[in-house]
Amino acid sequence: MNLRYITGIMLFLSMSVVGQKSMHNLWTSALQEHVDDDGNVNYKSWKKDTTYLDNYLQTLEENPPVEAWSKSDSLAYFINAYNAVTVKLILDKYPLKSIRNLVTPWRFKRFTLNGEKVSLNHIEHEILRKMNEPRIHFAINCASASCPKLINVAFESHTMEKQLEQVTHDFINDTKRNKLSEKKIEISRIFQWFSDDFGNKKERIAFIRKYANQPFNENPKVDFFTYDWQLNE
Repeated sequence: MNLRYITGIMLFLSMSVVGQKSMHNLWTSALQEHVDDDGNVNYKSWKKDTTYLDNYLQTLEENPPVEAWSKSDSLAYFINAYNAVTVKLILDKYPLKSIRNLVTPWRFKRFTLNGEKVSLNHIEHEILRKMNEPRIHFAINCASASCPKLINVAFESHTMEKQLEQVTHDFINDTKRNKLSEKKIEISRIFQWFSDDFGNKKERIAFIRKYANQPFNENPKVDFFTYDWQLNE
């Protein structure tokens, strides 16, 4: 067998193992113990035992994505990694009232990817946002009250589309984060901060309308909510 063939077989086997549901089971186990159905996190109890979380982060670092992975495999890996690293940053300094009490939390290089330390900013801006999937903004969580809620199961490749649709629908129709009426919509600053990912104003409104339970005018007045950075507990 030539080297290229052997390498190809190894990559395929690697993809088959890490792309399966079992890779993210530890994360689901941790979430089920410490996060309720509304996305409230019990950091106090979680800080007492971070075994699942620590082992999960180690599993991710030891099994980075390979070129043969599908887009859904990679989305699951990096969405879960972002959320798990965020929780770890909070737990390391808990108790605290806000992630903004930490020093440069989004620039702190905490996660090892292919032998290199990377930050939350790197995962979000250099990887996830470049995957041309705006719904990731409702899947990743910044440990704050105004963020999309931290769902208490891991994102999985085989359920990715369903999960992204669900978290987007839930976020847009959550009156704590968006208020929609016929002539006026008050929306999360996520739509302002990441406007490039949602398109121009018309495209952004069309995106929101697609998921909204409440109908509104073609050209409503648009305001943005003040972002609540208090811890999501």
